[in-house]
Amino acid sequence: MEIKGTKDGILVSLEDQDWLEAKGELIDQIASRHDFFQGAQLILDVGNNVLRAKDLGELRDMLSAQDVTLSGIFSHSIVTLETAQLLGLKSLADSPQEKPSRKLKPLDTVLPGEAAVMIHRTMRSGFKVAYQGHVVVIGDVNPGAEIVASGSVVVWGRLLGTVHAGAEGDETAVICALDLSPLQLRIASKVAIAPKGDKDPQAEIASINGDQIIAETWQI
Repeated sequence: MEIKGTKDGILVSLEDQDWLEAKGELIDQIASRHDFFQGAQLILDVGNNVLRAKDLGELRDMLSAQDVTLSGIFSHSIVTLETAQLLGLKSLADSPQEKPSRKLKPLDTVLPGEAAVMIHRTMRSGFKVAYQGHVVVIGDVNPGAEIVASGSVVVWGRLLGTVHAGAEGDETAVICALDLSPLQLRIASKVAIAPKGDKDPQAEIASINGDQIIAETWQI
């Protein structure tokens, strides 16, 4: 956890710490340095943590009890940014600590697309993501981690956890991974469990064919 003063207030960077641990550490820091934080406007950089209204609302109340105002959120998660906006907080996708390596030219055209969230990290056991749209993970999804998406799920890594794509009934949703070895796959109302035994890692795409989920070679 990094804490520093800025012209807009005190910036606290949690990076990709586990949310519950980071929240507890932050509250302890504020309690032990009350004179420093008293009356401060606090801006939180939560990295890739996916936070809901309950998470940010609880933190805002805990900070308020310490005479600290939560004024802004930096996050790479669309869900977290939308939650911050709903709570009336300033929300930005780029951390002030991240300096762009090059300037991007504006697009001449607007491309149609669908809502998606990208998670650039390995999802450890206990990490759960629920998103109304597609989910893209650059990293592994370990056993005990879970993804629930109304759209498709793409894992650029090893998929060893549990995934439910098309969770709102979309049977056209797919699940792709460079190594598709999940504990359980669900697409819409269909369920598949990976066969026991070792297999050579290979990129596969799972989809509904007829009345069941099948996995085929993913032609990348």
